[in-house]
Amino acid sequence: MPNPSVCSPKNVELVIGIPLSYISAGQRIAPGVVAMSKHKLAVFWHPDVLLHDPGRGCYEFESSPLMEIDEPHPETADRIVNIRSALRRGDIRKLIDWHDGRHAGRDEIERFHTEEYVDSVIAAEDTPPVRIDGSGTVVNVGSVDAAFAAAGTTLDALDAVLANSNLAAYALVRPPGHHAGRETPDGNCIFNNLAIAVESALRADCQKVAVIDWDAHHGNGTQSGFYDRPDVMTISIHMPLGSWGENHPETGAVEEIGSGEGKGFNMNIPLPYGSGDQAYVKVMQEMVGPAVARFDPDLIVIACGQDANQFDQNGRNLLSMRGFRNLGRVARELADDLCDGRLLLCQEGGYAITYSAFCMYAVAEGILGIEKPMEDPLAYDASIEQPAAPFAAVEQIAARWRALVDG
Repeated sequence: MPNPSVCSPKNVELVIGIPLSYISAGQRIAPGVVAMSKHKLAVFWHPDVLLHDPGRGCYEFESSPLMEIDEPHPETADRIVNIRSALRRGDIRKLIDWHDGRHAGRDEIERFHTEEYVDSVIAAEDTPPVRIDGSGTVVNVGSVDAAFAAAGTTLDALDAVLANSNLAAYALVRPPGHHAGRETPDGNCIFNNLAIAVESALRADCQKVAVIDWDAHHGNGTQSGFYDRPDVMTISIHMPLGSWGENHPETGAVEEIGSGEGKGFNMNIPLPYGSGDQAYVKVMQEMVGPAVARFDPDLIVIACGQDANQFDQNGRNLLSMRGFRNLGRVARELADDLCDGRLLLCQEGGYAITYSAFCMYAVAEGILGIEKPMEDPLAYDASIEQPAAPFAAVEQIAARWRALVDG
């Protein structure tokens, strides 16, 4: 039976373990102290993920003739180096087990991607750098090795989850993947590491897999890859950006609910800009938790981006460490209640090099059930949040999705 603390629409306070009134008051949590935890977190890492260098330019695009100084592409290796550092140095480090990843085999990549697409990615490295989507997704020297390492390391994390009940595993990898379709690159993503893992899980002992994507951008590649499938539920919580080009025709709108046998198994939650921690609590409480419980998966996979954070240059949803900690806690509760604790997290976006690392640390605290977590060193006081408008938006989105699925 689903835990009512996760799925009951009346008990928002119980979902996250911190009352909404406490969040709104802007009170600060005590400095990080690790209490006893019944959980551990397995983190999978391969150094080759650092080989990918998208270069410099006008943000993620080609250089501008107006600019004297080019800036590094936002999808830089530094962002996951800092995440690795935070997890290794923080108070929760004794609750984290580190594991070596590997390169995927081409046959494993092609469980999701087409042979022709994989050929095109490999060929691009012969004449680097190549913007393989005509925009910000770059293949440079080392990018192919990094992409194969990201996919293989995610598969190793999956294997650990499938072999051990009550295990949460995190693939700390790059390039990210959730925008990449079966035959298209997009949004800094080369191979869709998460989708490759989902296909692999379904070939193993899983009958149904739920994907929860809390990256600030719509998980369009994952959505399109499973859009007509009843064995994969894809849920994306994101900014309302809409379609952004030929390789990203999906809008992320609530109306995209799946097709054919997959109708009702895609849920898009396009939140207003600036939604904040409390709106994400409401989303997980009133939409994501109940939907995943109804689906009753054998495995939950998280597209674990941190670019919804307050300091991200590529996101506008203004979550603090507290907001991300709540996401980790609810993900863990859902996995414990529904699928014997099987929980796989795959790193996606998150471009604020410092604060993204703090936010991933908070996700880990939530998964581990840390009672006295780290004090947020940077976030704005939570009392500035104005939740009325995003709360109303969540209710409208939920009603619209239900009407579309039932209609």
